[in-house]
Order: sequence, then C-alpha cells, then structure tokens
Amino acid sequence: MAEVLFKKAFADKQANCAVISAGLHAAVGHKADEKACQLMTARGLDLSKHRACQLNTQMVRHADLILVMESGHKMEIENQTPYAKGKVFRLGEWGGYDIRDPYLLDLRTFESVLEQIDHGVNQWVNKLYP
Repeated sequence: MAEVLFKKAFADKQANCAVISAGLHAAVGHKADEKACQLMTARGLDLSKHRACQLNTQMVRHADLILVMESGHKMEIENQTPYAKGKVFRLGEWGGYDIRDPYLLDLRTFESVLEQIDHGVNQWVNKLYP
C-alpha cells in the first residue's frame, strides 16, 4: 500500500522518484492481501499487479532512503548491512510510531494501518518536497 501511495504522491508533486517495495521476510511472488486491494481500489488506486519481493543487499546499496514499518525492521537492516546506517527510517518517523503488519488480520485493522501509512507517506513527501 505504501509503494502505491508514494508513487501517487510523488507524481502529484511532479517528483521523479523510484519507489520499490520489498520485505525482510517476504512471501516472494505473492499478491497483495485482498483487503489491501479493496481499500486501495476504493481510493482509485490499483494494487492488483503488486507481487511481494525480498529486500536484498543490492537494493540497500543503491537506495538513497529506506523506509520501514517498525523499529525492529530498521535494526535488522542495519545489522545485516551496516552501510545502510543513516538511510533507514520508519515510515512513521515524524510521528514517532511503528506501523504493524496487518497481513491476515481483519478489514478494520487494514483500514487503521492504511491511515497510518497514508499519514506517514504525506509527512515524508512533504519533508522531501516542501
């Protein structure tokens, strides 16, 4: 959901940014949860083509900024790839919050998580492109 929201926000700002979504323990090749697709469709955004992929060292090396959902994700990336330090932050960094993974949870949880993601995306985009 965050990838699609970032791509839309950057397009709205006419910012030329590459956005890639990858997980630390991804079910590689799996589609997005149907509840996530449903919520994004309600916003006029398409998540149907999304497929999970695993974060790798090449992605970390080439990234200017890596946004994670939870503090534990940040620590894991920095421990596995020390050169990532200084470019890994939480999506909820500016609000001081972690965003939990709603995978396999109910629609209400997905809605709540989507609001947190949306808020984090807007904060980051406005910091990067005031």
